[in-house]
Amino acid sequence: MTDAHFSMASVFILICAALIVAKWVAQISLEWINRKHVMAHAAAVPPAFATTVTPETYAKSVAYTLAKSRFHMIELTWSAVVLAVVLFSGVLRGFYGVFQNAVGTSIWARAAFLIAVGIILTAIDLPFEWYSQFHLEERFGFNTTTIRTWWMDRVKSLLLGLALGFPLLALILKLAQWAGASWWIWAWACLAVFQLVMMLVAPVLIMPLFNKFTALPQGALRDALLALGERAGFRARDIQVMDGSKRSRHSNAFFTGLGRFRKIVLYDTLVEQLEPPELESVLAHEIGHYKKGHIPQTIAVSMLSSLLGFYIIAVLLKEQWFLGALGFAAGDLVPALLLISLLAGLVTFWLSPIFHYWSRRHEYEADAYAARLVQKSQPLIGALRKLNEKNLSNLTPHPLFSGFYYSHPTLLEREAALAQLGAA
Repeated sequence: MTDAHFSMASVFILICAALIVAKWVAQISLEWINRKHVMAHAAAVPPAFATTVTPETYAKSVAYTLAKSRFHMIELTWSAVVLAVVLFSGVLRGFYGVFQNAVGTSIWARAAFLIAVGIILTAIDLPFEWYSQFHLEERFGFNTTTIRTWWMDRVKSLLLGLALGFPLLALILKLAQWAGASWWIWAWACLAVFQLVMMLVAPVLIMPLFNKFTALPQGALRDALLALGERAGFRARDIQVMDGSKRSRHSNAFFTGLGRFRKIVLYDTLVEQLEPPELESVLAHEIGHYKKGHIPQTIAVSMLSSLLGFYIIAVLLKEQWFLGALGFAAGDLVPALLLISLLAGLVTFWLSPIFHYWSRRHEYEADAYAARLVQKSQPLIGALRKLNEKNLSNLTPHPLFSGFYYSHPTLLEREAALAQLGAA
């Protein structure tokens, strides 16, 4: 490495270190600001919720928010330390050399290295996942999973990662070897096709490996929800209920699949907690995402982001200082893919307010669509209140904190928008 390249490599290392520290400081500061804000409102139920939230429930939601915050700060610190060690200690370079000596340098061996690093980094975080599930969630009455189910989830995820991710990585590496300078376009196209195929088959083949899905039973509720879909011009194959209570008492609903494979999924906990008109409003909200084109918009942004990522890798791959800074040979795609995946979060974190703002706009649009479809806003307001109550959601987040972390508007913001729509 020349003196110029060495100098640029040193600058690159300093920039990476600065980004790690800056992100950690920002995240810890956001947690601290949010904690102070929550505690400042902890003495009594905020006036906006005085008639809908009991003091006992509010006190529990405050305690839950603060407990999650304390735990998250420990997680953030651990993640920053692990990333710094992986990047700067030489352990990644050393492991790469040992792995190549033991397994070889074939396409499959190089793909296996990426999978192996992913497994190791996931395993490092397992104690935090365990504590969150069996201590934090258990303490506040949310955990319903068993130790066997928890471990089976991770074994299934590992096997799926090997079955799907391993061949995909090998194909991308083969394309890079075959396509020359334009490899990144071919690799992106390959990944894009894979993601679209997964969106089609995941609801049918993969999600049932983790949860049981059953058709909403015959009756007045099913008839009302199907009639709502017909009225909206939305024909799903079925409305299904997922056994979310198998793992948690948290409740939710979501839209999944494409084309004739699309379906609305309601957690069984949600069906238990909401009245039929409220469930209709939740279904109308999910249909709103479809009717407003939010799904293809999200897919398009994801595709463009991955295209940009591959382009950046292609550019940096040619630079001696990029891989050389961390001890790898210039032009080696495997460590380049790994380093970009490790470093990407240091940049995208600062862009998260933009993407969350965009996501919240989608939520407002889906809320408005739902209110118009059911011809009133009160059922959706009632559903949102119950969901926030049952999930012990933070009712008083700091605006800066919610800007960085919330993909949905706060309850107060959504109620205000729906009330304004109702008045109009």
